[in-house]
Amino acid sequence: MKRILLPLLVVSLFLVSCGENAKNQNVGKAKREVVSVASKMPGRVIENRVTELSVVSKGDTLAVLDIPEVAAKLKQAKGALYAASAQYQMALNGATANQLKQINAKYNALKEQFDFAQKSYNRIESLYVDSLVSSQKRDEVYMKYQGAKAQFEAVEAEREEANSGVRDEKVKMAYGQMMRAEGAVEEATVAYNERFVIAPKDMEIQTISLRQGELALPGYTLFTAYENSSLYFRFTIPESRIGEFKKGDQVNVILPFNDRTIEGEILKVIQLPRYAKKSSAYPNYTLDEAIYEVKVSPNNNQQLSDILNESTAILSVK
Repeated sequence: MKRILLPLLVVSLFLVSCGENAKNQNVGKAKREVVSVASKMPGRVIENRVTELSVVSKGDTLAVLDIPEVAAKLKQAKGALYAASAQYQMALNGATANQLKQINAKYNALKEQFDFAQKSYNRIESLYVDSLVSSQKRDEVYMKYQGAKAQFEAVEAEREEANSGVRDEKVKMAYGQMMRAEGAVEEATVAYNERFVIAPKDMEIQTISLRQGELALPGYTLFTAYENSSLYFRFTIPESRIGEFKKGDQVNVILPFNDRTIEGEILKVIQLPRYAKKSSAYPNYTLDEAIYEVKVSPNNNQQLSDILNESTAILSVK
């Protein structure tokens, strides 16, 4: 009986000791910020320039999409800009030399007609005063005189406008049309450049959602990656022990998978949402005990690229 009870007692003490050690350990995970890269315009994937686990830099091209509709809109916008620019230049320059010649010739011809009509009216008016012509004849000559005068004044105004240039309102209107066309070209150019899916920051590709020939919709995540320089450690601490940790404290983080110790600083200590409370029996926590998150940032984040994401970490206070 003694031979049986002694081993059982040793095993029981060992299990209790392990339970206490596990309870006192602050176990967490190594994490990095997740980057989701999505397309802005709908298009078909024609080329993926990266593979999973590729390390890329900010500005690298990850994929190329085929967006034929945007290419057509860009051509239309460029054509509209070409026409609007020509209209604006014409408004600035005014009438051409040939147009001025035509207007001057028309002006001279109508001036001769007006002078002749005025002389004829003056003669008829003198004869009418002496009662040598009838009122009907005088009215006919006067009508022709007024018609010649109106035509001459119209061509005179046209000539002055041609010599002085186009009105400012017309110039501004033409300029506005040109600016509108330039905006349309810029908008179409930006949309056309969206066929290149660009890396927003330095990161490591984890998953690729679409392959060559598949259709990418706006907002659909094409690539999921981890930001290279965003390593941090997240620990879950019970309310009974949260007093041991304060923002700004220097701590050590132990990585069991490669037996490495990293110095870091506590960035924040926040309470997790109420659903994270332990409302049932847990071996390491008291019933209904609040749970807090402790976030630790390594002091030197540049030489930690080999640390595996989601690997286990142990928090140790200095």
